[in-house]
Amino acid sequence: MAVKTFTVPMSLNQSLAISVSPSSDMNRSSAAATDVKESFPKYSQEPLANSGQKREPGITFAAQDKLPKLPIPDLESTCKKYLEALKPLQSPRENADTEAAVQDFLRSEGPELQERLKRYATGKTSYIEQFWYDSYLNFDNPVVLNLNPFFLLEDDPTPARNNQVTRAASLVISALSFVRAVRKEELPPDNVRGTPLCMFQYSRLFGTARIPTENGCMIGQDPNAKHIVVICRGQFYWFDVLDDNSDIIMTEKDVALNLQAIVADAQETPIQEAAKGALGVLSTENRKVWSGLRDVLTRVEGSNNSECLGIVDSALFVLCLDYAEPKNMSQLCGNMLCGTSEIEKGVQIGTCTNRWYDKLQIIVCKNGSAGINFEHTGVDGHTVLRFASDVYTDTILRFAKTINGKAPSLWASTSPDPSKRDPASFGDVSTIPHKLVWNMVPELGIALRFAETRLADLIEQNEFETLDFDSYGKNFITSMGFSPDAFVQMAFQAAYFGLYGRVESTYEPAMTKAYLHGRTEAIRSVSEESSNFIKTFWADNPAYTKVDALKRACQKHVATTKECAKAQGQDRHLYALYCLWQRSVNDDEADLASNGMSSNGYSSPVDGTSEVGSPPKRSSILSDDGSQARSVTTSTPAIFSDSGWDRLNNTIISTSNCGNPSLRHFGFGPTSGDGFGIGYIIKEDSLSICASSKHRQTKRFVDAIESYLSEIRKLLRATQRKSSSPKASRARELELRPSLAGVMKSHQPRIIKSEDVKTPETLLHHSTSESDEDGMGGYGFFDSGMLLHALKDDHHKEKPERQTYRRTIGKRLRLTDY
Repeated sequence: MAVKTFTVPMSLNQSLAISVSPSSDMNRSSAAATDVKESFPKYSQEPLANSGQKREPGITFAAQDKLPKLPIPDLESTCKKYLEALKPLQSPRENADTEAAVQDFLRSEGPELQERLKRYATGKTSYIEQFWYDSYLNFDNPVVLNLNPFFLLEDDPTPARNNQVTRAASLVISALSFVRAVRKEELPPDNVRGTPLCMFQYSRLFGTARIPTENGCMIGQDPNAKHIVVICRGQFYWFDVLDDNSDIIMTEKDVALNLQAIVADAQETPIQEAAKGALGVLSTENRKVWSGLRDVLTRVEGSNNSECLGIVDSALFVLCLDYAEPKNMSQLCGNMLCGTSEIEKGVQIGTCTNRWYDKLQIIVCKNGSAGINFEHTGVDGHTVLRFASDVYTDTILRFAKTINGKAPSLWASTSPDPSKRDPASFGDVSTIPHKLVWNMVPELGIALRFAETRLADLIEQNEFETLDFDSYGKNFITSMGFSPDAFVQMAFQAAYFGLYGRVESTYEPAMTKAYLHGRTEAIRSVSEESSNFIKTFWADNPAYTKVDALKRACQKHVATTKECAKAQGQDRHLYALYCLWQRSVNDDEADLASNGMSSNGYSSPVDGTSEVGSPPKRSSILSDDGSQARSVTTSTPAIFSDSGWDRLNNTIISTSNCGNPSLRHFGFGPTSGDGFGIGYIIKEDSLSICASSKHRQTKRFVDAIESYLSEIRKLLRATQRKSSSPKASRARELELRPSLAGVMKSHQPRIIKSEDVKTPETLLHHSTSESDEDGMGGYGFFDSGMLLHALKDDHHKEKPERQTYRRTIGKRLRLTDY
């Protein structure tokens, strides 16, 4: 009997503490990591460019031991940047109060907390990682629309393959090739300008699930998972796809046959009836509620619910086959983010019941449109983008290989052809799909109905709008001398100000994967320069004045982005200090309670009152090394109780730039009740924007962005000397050169000048392009507004390791029937 062990790892506090030894820190640097990567042959670093050559495995994680650790910024520098980020968001009086609070922090608790943070970080992979995971795993609200983002893939370039089963089978095979490359350590590491990036997140991408408990969630993983789970019409199926060596054991045709059998079997149950047992809806519940329901699932005597749950949790990933075909792009994006809500005869039959949000999901609609929805705790957008891009690329290259057998492969090596292998070599596997049959006790049925109605409410409370702006993109923006990301960020701020006349807290993540276990740093896009620009733009000013203000705002954004990419932003640092302070308070209260004292310094019990005007009680706290530290007030430090802290962390415009030509759209839900969530992709000649909100006139906001983009182009053309279109070919530019006009006139027809050809009125100040940070800003999204939810218990109660035995679970489907 094959045994599947789904392991719940040790606590993060333990695992992160032993991940790196202090003695190894001196050997870490970007240069050392680059040297390790360069020590591998070129054909290992770039398989696609060296097809057919022998590969050397081990490159994927080779540079990990040399990557520099995330630096802890200087405290005074952090506080200065914090004040700078808040200044355009505050009134003069509010800003003066915040400055006073910051100065008080620097004189009192700040230096001690900074020293404690340095001691705490000694021997750990990252000073922020534990607090980062806690902020996600202690989040009690549903993950759907709150945490999980989505990617919408471009359609398959071969129209004949854009049907559900064919597209899904193709994506599965490509995804499995990616899994294999990661496990065999043949996947070339990500890099920025030759500098390798941390690859740790790829080890958390597959066979992983978010597991709710009474004391927050945990991340469980089966590192040897061999099967996938398929959800169709709310019904669950599974089959093995890899052998013990992580080689693929099914051809694309085999997978398609399995999926066709699953679709046919799922259709036998009426959709209204199937919806009543669609247990995936439970993964959208409040996390504590979901934890209790998992206990109900596993305690039913005589059922195999526990085994079924183990099969789902430990799957490589989940494939969702939707029966619906969204009518427009906004609905399609909504389907990938949260599914559709459709009530028929009082029963939910929308695709929202066809999901499992605790895992990586590949979603394929009936018409072949495909996307990815992913659990965000362990991975950021940049990591999943690499997965999506490689999967999409591989589907194209495999098709090319059917035309030309010498076409290159994306992978350093490939699995042996399953059709030519001896089936006995596959080992203990089951490639025939099996249906999971849950024991639906009355308690589960009632819980499922209430979970579905709450989910339907949540979906109805949010709206999504998309903008496919094809008038220009990266090429035009860079030709005008701007950073594409900074240019688009100013568009969001200007459009919002044009609607509401206010400047609001705006967030964009910057990738910090150049450091060991790096995630993101918060770019606070609003600056004095950006605030000045949007006010200048909406005032009655000459074109060159507006464009010059835009240039200065974009230059400031680029500078901020570069600082954040170097892990020199203020948000993560201050958050770590806040968490350390909170932890010390919690520990102190526990010590007082164990000594019969309450946290306010009185013997227990107390009447709950204290002397009016008495100073905050102080208590002595042990430092991380066990020595006596100076007393730290149990009242909140002024910097964290000041209104500026809440103002900055209440993100109204939460944005993220993540994508490439393999994606049509990318997005996520709003991160505050009165805010917008904006995912955007900057392509060569277009912009793709997906905006969400809780019905804050999202369509009107998107229209305002489009109007701004058109208006700013007119201003740029009016103030630029270059007259050639950014889309024009080099030959067209040659035609338009005045020095050659006379020579070519006798040989060419009369040139028809388009609106792209205009004479400038004035010259821009600072015309140098600032696009060299392109690709560094905005990977993944971690909204600092989550801090309000993140500070609960610092330590999870560990559960004993649970083993689930994988028998031949479920009803075996007969492929010959289809």
